[in-house]
Amino acid sequence: MRVHGPAFLEALAAARAVAIIRARSPEAAAEGMAAAVRGGFRVVEITLNTPGALEVIGALARREGLLVGAGTVLTATDAEAAVRAGAEFLVSPVMDEAMLAGAQALGTAFVPGCATPTEMLRAHRAGAAAVKLFPAPAGGPEWVRAVLGPLPELRIVPTQGVDATNAAAWLAAGAVAVGAGPALFPPEELTARRWDAIEERARALLAAVRTAA
Repeated sequence: MRVHGPAFLEALAAARAVAIIRARSPEAAAEGMAAAVRGGFRVVEITLNTPGALEVIGALARREGLLVGAGTVLTATDAEAAVRAGAEFLVSPVMDEAMLAGAQALGTAFVPGCATPTEMLRAHRAGAAAVKLFPAPAGGPEWVRAVLGPLPELRIVPTQGVDATNAAAWLAAGAVAVGAGPALFPPEELTARRWDAIEERARALLAAVRTAA
């Protein structure tokens, strides 16, 4: 799957969910994400503070039907290395105009982390493909609904605390997609290599996503 610019947002909105993994080893990252893909995920993100992240990104990018991104992107060097490895979108925990401009120069969608409506609107006007809601505010889905009332042009992706019990609520509130991290990949299950449990958790989360209006 090769998408850039508006096509990224279209693919994200169609998938409605992103699997986000941070692991202690490249093997755990690769096997854990493979389990999520077997469970149905097609948009995936490997955080760059995972050992061997670039190699894992490269291997996933060679698979048909996956949209692969890099997370925890903090520098221009990070962005360039991730794109060379095969990342088709970049995610950061912060909003940085220079990073966004650099991603645009690379022809890659950039999703910055934002915690306030002011940050989100600034990111949107600067050309961010979507905005990562980070950290998650008190009120969760209702906070998203309140923000989208006056700012319906925002494309918000909550990424903290998303699981099968609340994914549909986030989407019903207007989020363009949700990102599932530790709730999908509990560290203890990665350590114990419980790939079947991760696959089942992925199926449950995506089933919940499909119930959203």
